Amino acid sequence: MDYFIKGHSFADDIISILQLFYPNGTYVRVEEVSENCVISSVFENKIYTALILEGRKINSAESPLPEDKAELKKQLKLSLFNLLMGHYKIPLPWGALTRVRPAKLVTKLKCENHSEEEIRKILKEEYFVRDDKIKLCMNVSAREEKLLKGSNPDSVGLYIGIPFCPTRCLYCSFTSYPLDKYKGKIDSYLDCLEKEMEFCGRNLKDTPIESIYIGGGTPTSLDENRLERLLTAVERNFEKPLEFTVEAGRPDTITKEKLEILKNHNIDRISINPQTLNDKTLELIGREHKTEDFYRAFDMARAAGIGHINCDIILGLPGEDEEDVINTFEGIKKLSPESLTVHTLAVKRASRLKETLESYNLADFHLMDRLLSLSAKYTAEMGLSPYYMYRQKNMVGNFENVSYYKPGHECIYNIQIMEET
Repeated sequence: MDYFIKGHSFADDIISILQLFYPNGTYVRVEEVSENCVISSVFENKIYTALILEGRKINSAESPLPEDKAELKKQLKLSLFNLLMGHYKIPLPWGALTRVRPAKLVTKLKCENHSEEEIRKILKEEYFVRDDKIKLCMNVSAREEKLLKGSNPDSVGLYIGIPFCPTRCLYCSFTSYPLDKYKGKIDSYLDCLEKEMEFCGRNLKDTPIESIYIGGGTPTSLDENRLERLLTAVERNFEKPLEFTVEAGRPDTITKEKLEILKNHNIDRISINPQTLNDKTLELIGREHKTEDFYRAFDMARAAGIGHINCDIILGLPGEDEEDVINTFEGIKKLSPESLTVHTLAVKRASRLKETLESYNLADFHLMDRLLSLSAKYTAEMGLSPYYMYRQKNMVGNFENVSYYKPGHECIYNIQIMEET
């Protein structure tokens, strides 16, 4: 979709609204009004917005120009949102709220001394957020606030990245290199990583480290000797944190020996991520494990004495319907993990999925809405509560990712990242 801007510099904000109505599209800024474009302009103390389709003006709107820059940005977005919603009438659960961290807006409004009732009204009447999403947002904000109260404001969270994986998944856009092509780079990478840890260790000598999170890629892609080397280097350079997480996301990378190494180095939280418990989907998205491998890995982690196991799943994977998702939730429910992150599929720009999108049957808005209702039902049955949430561009149905936890099993690192504290 083309967009024509005049009199302001908020192009990214205009694109964020276009993405709601033209998902996975291409957005081109034009110097002259084209046959298919939106107009967002500021002139003569007015905001002017219009929609042009096939060379014909479909509708337009004018509104007063606010004096405050932040308010101007907000009104430009709302003006375009209202114009497009009036034409397309698409049911958007988050309305005009395009924030990656919606709960952070609630926290901001609380800091400005708005009451909960006022905040709900703002979300509903100014941003057009649906009631169930307002409730989710309020609940997440309250839990984040409670969990952050025990956090030392002078402490830091440390992230260590291992950018290797057995294979590259269909939907992935992370910095991650397939092992079969990059095995020769692993030792060189660890050499550099150790130098950086030594540097950071010296500079953080007097700073309390609240959490360490080793992510990727898949850190357990490293063989036993290299995993031992990595964790030994962490211990050599940093004090023991309150929380220590290692992503063991790919079940096919987990062995009894690796779990013993993790336990010996005081790792108290790992992620084992099936994404789905349907073998046909696992093959389609490029995962090399099967459902039985996930169950085996989970049981081994329990037997090794890992106290906090998190699982990630993705809703809206190509070809999956409600029956497939129910099958996944039923399997997860039997295992009763301490935490569960439920992702909505996002079609990321750098993924293979984006490059071959026309080859796949993705969930529409209505199916995704039903899948998220199943998610709320099953997590409640498992005794899990939502405690952090974030959103991404080009999510199927413009929904959200939510992490759920059992009391006492939150991930403080994730909360600190979401709240940017």
